[in-house]
Amino acid sequence: MVVSSARLAKQVLKRHDNRPPVLGQQKLSYNGADIAFSPYDSHWKEMRRLCAVHLFSPKQLLSFRPIREAQVGRMISKLRSHAVNHEAANLSDMAMSLASNIICGVAFGKTYDDHEYEKKKLDKLVLEAQALMVSFYFSDQLKVFSWLDKLSGLLNRVDNNFKELDSFYQNLIDDHLTRNNNSNKDIIDLMIELKREKPDEITWEHVKGLLMNLFVAGTDTVAAAVVWTMTGLMLRPDVMRKTQEHVREAVGLKKEGAMIEEEELTKLTYLKAVVMEGLRLYPPAPLLYRTEQQGVEEIEGWEVEKGTKIIINGWAVGRDPEVWKDPEEFVPQRFLNGNGNGNESDHREWEFKMLPFGGGRRGCPGMGLGMLAIHLALANLLYSFDWVLPSSAPPIDTHALPGLTMHKKNPLLLIPIPYPSST
Repeated sequence: MVVSSARLAKQVLKRHDNRPPVLGQQKLSYNGADIAFSPYDSHWKEMRRLCAVHLFSPKQLLSFRPIREAQVGRMISKLRSHAVNHEAANLSDMAMSLASNIICGVAFGKTYDDHEYEKKKLDKLVLEAQALMVSFYFSDQLKVFSWLDKLSGLLNRVDNNFKELDSFYQNLIDDHLTRNNNSNKDIIDLMIELKREKPDEITWEHVKGLLMNLFVAGTDTVAAAVVWTMTGLMLRPDVMRKTQEHVREAVGLKKEGAMIEEEELTKLTYLKAVVMEGLRLYPPAPLLYRTEQQGVEEIEGWEVEKGTKIIINGWAVGRDPEVWKDPEEFVPQRFLNGNGNGNESDHREWEFKMLPFGGGRRGCPGMGLGMLAIHLALANLLYSFDWVLPSSAPPIDTHALPGLTMHKKNPLLLIPIPYPSST
């Protein structure tokens, strides 16, 4: 069953919290020991509580601020090198590198940008894991067909990817267990502390499952959101100009090389609306999956039997003409109220009307971390540079790749031109 309207999406997401098991997702999540692919049960509720109270609380998110600012500053420095030579920058690659470094810094306390061999190896592992999570498995339809998964080579690929990722997680955990106390705690440090407090409730599989969620799934969503929002702005030069004027006027002139810091983001109400509009039109995770667990249920006159797989088309929900005026247009103003103070850009105001981070009880617990990174990156990209297409480049398109996360098919190649006060 496929749901493509906001009204029905709300009905489904409020009543259905279980996701259908997929072989690749189950294997790589340690049989649902994580939070993203876990069944909706007491374990999931406890993991959700730990995320909200300990891992992604406002206080903890604030402690990760230096990591976010350092990595955004590093990206802006690289772009200045492109600007000096009037060279096109691959914003798709840069956004992915930025997101990866932020996630690795927050989760592991280290980044891999200066370790080319390790970075390439990890990138390959993540890409393979993402592909395996959305692959078609015959055994998901009928267990008797599991031999076809083995014949196709999928089972071997899943096993090999799991072993390599498990070794990667274990090495990180071992390193954290043996090092001296660190005042700047990352996610692994926090999970180790929680495991020591609750040894019977939290296992190493739970720790590794959560690391998988952050490392494999978390990187993509931030990168995709940054690229798609920049794409939307490039397709609307008038909105791009208005957004840049808003950002530059709100923060004022800065010293050479200075960047917008997180404490200044509260001034950028129009930018918040721009981000929300980008997420509405181009949700990072366009398809959500649920399964009917209660028995026969009626949805809009249709009988839905127990075990039925339900697909919520988040891309279509965000473009539902019953909810959104001019749904195909990039119009950030729709997220500002009459006073223009940006209150409507609070994601909770639009739950079930757009689904960039899921919806209902299974909405993404790391949304706060992702939104901070997205806002900080875009604020500095729009403050520090004007943007033009290379003369030989084709027009910007919005073609997307298939996958767990919706990435732009063709990389976003733009030439950065330094804003006078940022050179």
